[in-house]
Amino acid sequence: MDSQREKDQDADCERITAVLLKSRTGEFDLESILFLKLRGLGIHDLGCIGECVNLERLDLSGNNITNLAPLASLRLLSVLNLSANRISSLEPIRSCESLQNLNVAGNIISSIENLHCLVSLRKLENIRFKDNTYNYTNPVCRIASYRNVVLEMFPHIKVLDGERVVGRGSDLYQLCKDIDDTIKAGSYKNGQLIEHPDCKPWVEDTYWEIKRSNNAIIEEAYKQFNDVLHECRLLNNRATHVISQTERSMSLKKQPKQYAI
Repeated sequence: MDSQREKDQDADCERITAVLLKSRTGEFDLESILFLKLRGLGIHDLGCIGECVNLERLDLSGNNITNLAPLASLRLLSVLNLSANRISSLEPIRSCESLQNLNVAGNIISSIENLHCLVSLRKLENIRFKDNTYNYTNPVCRIASYRNVVLEMFPHIKVLDGERVVGRGSDLYQLCKDIDDTIKAGSYKNGQLIEHPDCKPWVEDTYWEIKRSNNAIIEEAYKQFNDVLHECRLLNNRATHVISQTERSMSLKKQPKQYAI
């Protein structure tokens, strides 16, 4: 009976239903749902997801979604994760005017033209088309000028594919990228990798070892310093002992006197 129930639940997960949404969130009204996580459930039909009109954050990663049409009514959506699906068109997202963060890495978006529908989203500041951590990408990312074209198309974005391009840290990212490009360009000649001879260290292996000076004056200074330090420790111990005895005697004086009857 339990196995049959699990199979029925898995079948229900292939399509988003009101029952699924309510059971996942504990809300009785779809319009009350603000955050929704439906990751890795085998979903291929978004069903009634469009009825969650107040939804702000939505995670649909790791499913089998191809059609995004039901998302068009989610005008308050600010964070959307659609990574690892089978999406080729982002057109319905054009209506998600509050969208700030979009992750579509690991789909089948094939051309720059497929991205034009996102240009009108003025609040969009974080876009991810590829994710090296999970080895997610899109065919569009293989275009030689992909990065430059995307940055020109979306001049307001701050983060592209996990790298900050505007604001604090962007100069460092660009500098590291320029260095990598220069190294790669200098490592090849006529399409062949240049072999460099073994590099010799700038200094000897013992260069960084701390060597104790043989200077008699410095040696004497070390000795005097250690003697003074030892004397200070003794004085501190004596002072602690005297303070302890004084406190003990004062506490005895404060105790009320007892008279024998």
